[in-house]
Amino acid sequence: MKSGAGMLRKRRGKPMTANNPESIVLASASPRRTELMALAGIEFTVVPADICENVLPGEVPADHVMRLSREKADAVAATHDGRFFIGADTVVVLDGAILGKPTDGADALRMLSGLSGRNHEVITGFTVFDKTNDIHISRSVSTEVTFKKLEEREIAAYIATGCPMDKAGAYAIQGGAVHFVRSISGSYTNVIGLPMTELYEALQTMQAVE
Repeated sequence: MKSGAGMLRKRRGKPMTANNPESIVLASASPRRTELMALAGIEFTVVPADICENVLPGEVPADHVMRLSREKADAVAATHDGRFFIGADTVVVLDGAILGKPTDGADALRMLSGLSGRNHEVITGFTVFDKTNDIHISRSVSTEVTFKKLEEREIAAYIATGCPMDKAGAYAIQGGAVHFVRSISGSYTNVIGLPMTELYEALQTMQAVE
């Protein structure tokens, strides 16, 4: 079997498309995850999952994102053909509290003001479900991010762009908030929404199973 991206594109000479049982399906509506998968040279189709994403009582952030990632992968696998189904969920964690997507501008202001000048975690949970063999691999990856001290006008200008509204923690490191970030420790792609090294390794492990 070939190693590298070629192994993820093909297995025994069959292209991984939605029309054969060895296809890869990304159970996410995130354009950022789609872009990362494409940049890694992985052939896949996108089928967004529709599940409840509420935090369960007493659920810690890592368990929360892994649970949701598995539920997303399973939900799409139940109704679509394919072999490998990938689900993912990302949260920003400040002082142990999960910061999801802001509900409005005021909520985005609250989140960004709280992150200003401080360290926080970005945690992504992902699941690869091998539907053919009924095997799951679920993992969580954490990256520490440090923000510079933000000025009120910077926060206001960023919120005015609308960019924060569909982002966990109200920011996107690869977008208009790139200059907010003083440093990161850990996976950069994890902060975007999908830890590609760990995901690629999980797919390689899955594809070794007959």
